[in-house]
Amino acid sequence: MFTLHPTLKKDTVQIIRLEICRVLLMRDKTYPWLVLVPAKEGLRDLDDLNEADRIQVIAEVDRVSKAMKHIYSPYKMNVAALGNMVEQLHIHVVARSKNDPAWPAPVWGVAPAVDYDDNARTQTIANLHGQLV
Repeated sequence: MFTLHPTLKKDTVQIIRLEICRVLLMRDKTYPWLVLVPAKEGLRDLDDLNEADRIQVIAEVDRVSKAMKHIYSPYKMNVAALGNMVEQLHIHVVARSKNDPAWPAPVWGVAPAVDYDDNARTQTIANLHGQLV
């Protein structure tokens, strides 16, 4: 049975379930920011995945990155699996632009998260879901 870490549950909204990963929208409209979480128990690092699952997760990261590029036309895609604060394996995929508040530094800790209003969140999820189905 898979359980999403409480911090990820609090900080995100699910967009779609892919073959292995749940694709989650960060509750921070400052950046186009998704998180992919392989829906398997006990994973902390990418090398905890078996080879077939690791290949599939990377393919899903690629799929999400391309969808975000299509929607946001970013200057750069940031992909990271840090896990220092939340140990459950999760991969951040952030579409960056040269005029975002953190550029060129990492997005973490630059400014407090600003959640989407209900309409903007619904529209953002619909747009991303449409690119991922």
